[in-house]
Amino acid sequence: MSLEETKQLLRTYRITPNKLLGQNFMFEHSFYGVLCAYASLGSSDVVLDAGAGFGILSRFLADKCKAVFAVEKEPQVAEVLREQVKGTGNVTVIEGDVLKVALPEFNKVIAIPPYYLSSRLIMWLFERRIDCAVLILQKEFASRLVAAVGSENYGWLTVLTYQHVEVELLDSVPKVMFYPQPEVDSLIVRLKPWSQRSFEVKDEMFFKQMVKWLFTQRNKKLGKALAPFIRSTLKLSKLDAEKIALALPFHERRVRELSPKDFGALANALPS
Repeated sequence: MSLEETKQLLRTYRITPNKLLGQNFMFEHSFYGVLCAYASLGSSDVVLDAGAGFGILSRFLADKCKAVFAVEKEPQVAEVLREQVKGTGNVTVIEGDVLKVALPEFNKVIAIPPYYLSSRLIMWLFERRIDCAVLILQKEFASRLVAAVGSENYGWLTVLTYQHVEVELLDSVPKVMFYPQPEVDSLIVRLKPWSQRSFEVKDEMFFKQMVKWLFTQRNKKLGKALAPFIRSTLKLSKLDAEKIALALPFHERRVRELSPKDFGALANALPS
């Protein structure tokens, strides 16, 4: 589908892309084969296309795998999607929020998700058993997945991502390949679950809450940053919470200086 064909579909169905949600339609097909190659896509694979848009990628995938589940939240866009994949026997269109709708089993994800969905989709994928996910993500966001400890982009998303998957930043995708054109370029990113976790934690939910809390205090020393969280979570007095915090490993280091494995060790050292 060319740029002009994309614009024509938008006009025909009276769709106005929502820039705030990062609703940018990729019209360049040359990257689709690259996505399939990075996913090692084969005839037995079942693929999730999250944020399927007009279904051009879904149709491309359909020729190379067993089945495609094309999920689209926006009703107007889903209407176009159904028309575009009509007659393609192995593409199932699912209208709704991919994070909430009931989905059949799939083993791979190949998608160009809208920007607003990126972080929530990745967190959601951590809870799914998949072989890999190959996504086109905005460059700035992708850099957060692999940010160096202590860097500006290093945050809770980096830590949780490192715990669950191996991340590879692959090819650059110029912003001119999208309509409307976003402000930044994108990257092809491959996520593969570790064959063996980089580290284990006793309580996943507690770990996630702790890491997210601590990165709201990223420049503070750990002991000071953690005490209010301990007090609130464990229902302790201020004094008792401070005693626990100051007895923990790394309490003199700043939050941003802790590695993902340090956060794991910290969570395991806390009563949860």
